[in-house]
Amino acid sequence: MRHKTTSLQSTRFLLLAAVATLLSGGTAFANTALLMPPPPPIADAKSYVLMDFRTGQIIAEKDANLQLPPASLTKLMTAYLTYGALADGALHWNQRIHVSRVAWHTGGSSMFIQPNLPVTVAQLMHGLIIDSGNDAAVALAQAVAGSRASFVDEMNSTARKLGLPGAHYGDVDGLPTPDLHLSALDIAMISRDLIAKYPQVIHISKIKYYRYNHITQRSWNPALFGHPDIDGLKTGHTNAAGHCMDTTAVRNGRRLIAVVMGAPNWPSGVNDVVALLDYGYRFTTDHTVTKAGSVVGTYSDTSLDPDKLPVTVARNVEVMIPTGAEKDLKTQVTYQKIGSQGIAKGQKLGEMTVSLNGKVLGSTDLVAAEAAKPAGTFGSLWNRVKQSL
Repeated sequence: MRHKTTSLQSTRFLLLAAVATLLSGGTAFANTALLMPPPPPIADAKSYVLMDFRTGQIIAEKDANLQLPPASLTKLMTAYLTYGALADGALHWNQRIHVSRVAWHTGGSSMFIQPNLPVTVAQLMHGLIIDSGNDAAVALAQAVAGSRASFVDEMNSTARKLGLPGAHYGDVDGLPTPDLHLSALDIAMISRDLIAKYPQVIHISKIKYYRYNHITQRSWNPALFGHPDIDGLKTGHTNAAGHCMDTTAVRNGRRLIAVVMGAPNWPSGVNDVVALLDYGYRFTTDHTVTKAGSVVGTYSDTSLDPDKLPVTVARNVEVMIPTGAEKDLKTQVTYQKIGSQGIAKGQKLGEMTVSLNGKVLGSTDLVAAEAAKPAGTFGSLWNRVKQSL
């Protein structure tokens, strides 16, 4: 019954928000009939972020950069580094892992590993993500880096590489420590990179129950129950952190990530992430502006032979926009002056940007689809004559 109430509340919000925006003359996107209402009123949580997975653009946010205790959302980085070790061949899924007494005696949530009980990397990853096992986090950290301290160093180094300068890890499991803090935006960015590089994490995070050591545990992610489009990713709770939720969902092939930090309880956290996801799916869409290799223009230079070259985009340009705003997108192409030294196939010639109402949403390099050699003095003169005719 609680899940039905959550769904009704979310639907009611969307209807009321749309009406309120219409009555108040809310912000309209130029030349579009659709008005995009403000995001859901999530007052009880300390911060939140709603991110579009494909583009990484932020749909909605509240104090997105506020550094807070993340509780077991810390384990996202533990999983990230373990997947990296698996990809590098340093670990193997079926490899048996030694359980130290340190891991065995780690407090808090547990998957109940023991020093003399066999456990594999695969089992530990399930225990880490589904059971939120602090003991699993320590065992994996020791298997990857030799010690918790070395693993924490790797966590902080990786955070810097991912562009999270404000984030800092103090342990591998999320138990309270003064030097452990992350923002909602940090969590969303880690989650996006984790799913993009290691999509198999979803095969674990969507599992509702896991059994190890004759003990069956329910997933710590309450959003999995009653919301079939939600398939991950992690939750966490301590007295200092409150109830933290990092959820991801797929509807009609489109993935969003919703992070809520510091909710007062689990029902409130679930209601918040569902409202955010409903808002994102209802009022925004992903749009492919152009695909890599598409011809978008012609580069002209009389000092080259040939003097006109087809220009293609170097990569796909995908943007997240308000639903119905496709026709309002603007593209701008700028070319560099290469000179008479010639152009190689694939050489960068300029840049194309895509904007909506003056805000740049995406860009790509423009490259030469063909090579061109110097035309020389006579050739350059002839090209100028041709272009003047």
